Amino acid sequence: MTIIEPHIHMYSRTTDDYQAMYAAGIRACLEPSFWMGSDRRYAGTFFDYFRLILEFETARARRFGVDHFAAVALNPKETEDTGLADEVMDGLGVYLDHPRCVALGEIGFNNVTRNEERAFERQLEIADRRRMPVIVHLPHVDKLRGARRTVEIIKALGVNRERIVLDHNTEETIALSRNSECWSGMTVYPISKLTPERVSGIIRAHGTERMIVNGSADWGVSDPLSLVKVVGRMAADGHGEEAVRDIVFSNAMAFYGQSERWKPELDLQPVDPREFQR
Repeated sequence: MTIIEPHIHMYSRTTDDYQAMYAAGIRACLEPSFWMGSDRRYAGTFFDYFRLILEFETARARRFGVDHFAAVALNPKETEDTGLADEVMDGLGVYLDHPRCVALGEIGFNNVTRNEERAFERQLEIADRRRMPVIVHLPHVDKLRGARRTVEIIKALGVNRERIVLDHNTEETIALSRNSECWSGMTVYPISKLTPERVSGIIRAHGTERMIVNGSADWGVSDPLSLVKVVGRMAADGHGEEAVRDIVFSNAMAFYGQSERWKPELDLQPVDPREFQR
């Protein structure tokens, strides 16, 4: 089965991961901007990172047969320095215009602070003016309160909810997310988020419409083949082939297909490593 990984941080992964992804049927991926492990001190550091995931990472993925796209944004963990935050948001345009950028994200809440809210609102409005898909990060701590405030802001701003995915849902937030008229994202992560079994159960209860599942693999204990395990679990639990395909392929195609730049090449072939190491 052809799989799209709709949220993964390949900047933090190795070439072995790309090889394993290709062998498992993953043919395209989307990399949202994220926190680098320590707060950045200069706007230029953000801009260099955006360029890296838009250009170098796309080229690196292509060598291994995976078509790589990206989303750029100021992440919620780095919004407390409002001067720096404004400088970064002021400079987003050139990167949002990049041919490999198909969404703005991830944005949202970390600790549900006023400065996080300020940056969230501004970037939602930027994306709405540009008619871009948006990846929203639901907080890991105090998740339900953060999710409620997220939905309140989206509704108050009147932005297009069809272009927004609320990511990192759990059983605690999924009903709220489903009722928001946004897309709903779930993340399979071995420790802090969902297991394939829990994803299968949520899908059993809520269906597949506007549902997206991802692995969000990054620096932590995570797995770039999480979606492969979701396929196996859903099949074992009796979900039909169409439902499985919706969750790991069709829904991601539909959501990111709201960007005219999202045209993944699903028939790329890996390049002999000797060719690109010369």
